[in-house]
Amino acid sequence: MENKVIVENYNKKSGYAMMKRCIDIVMALLGIIILSPIFLITAILIKLESKGPIIFKQLRAGKNSEPFYIYKFRSMRINAPNVSTNEFKDADAFITKIGKFTRKTSIDELPQLFNILKGDMSIVGPRPVILKEKGLIILRQEYNIDSLLPGITGWAQINGRDNIGDEEKVKYDYEYLIRRNLRLDMYIILMTAFKVIKRSDIKS
Repeated sequence: MENKVIVENYNKKSGYAMMKRCIDIVMALLGIIILSPIFLITAILIKLESKGPIIFKQLRAGKNSEPFYIYKFRSMRINAPNVSTNEFKDADAFITKIGKFTRKTSIDELPQLFNILKGDMSIVGPRPVILKEKGLIILRQEYNIDSLLPGITGWAQINGRDNIGDEEKVKYDYEYLIRRNLRLDMYIILMTAFKVIKRSDIKS
């Protein structure tokens, strides 16, 4: 009986995973097409304000803790140290004017739609962390959270984002691992849109 339950749960999650991947691809393609004017305008403004590439690439921990390059619109000057925002003593000294706006509106995250098409990320999942955040990576491994594709947004993001510590993030990420389904994913996406519009739990 126990083996039957395990097989049924596996089949449910497998079906969910296939459906989620299809939704990710469709939504990423639609997002790129619909938001292409924002991509273009943002790219021009970044290039006009400061030297450096338009797209910022950084190694992050992905599925099974394997590193991958995440794509973001560059929001900092090229002399900024390669650390997480929380480690900056004075982040404003490195963030560009257009960067402050793209961070507040989460426009800087839009290039991750290409990460989704590549299969590095999903729309919903635990946020990928930089490789230096060993403590958080180890915690995720202990709770099998790193078995999930990282996401543009996630359960932890709509419950505090940068305002909560590593252990609390892992708690929310583990809840998502256990509870994940399409209905929860849609709820997270809708709440993310609401928070972006409201500009809550977002640091510049």
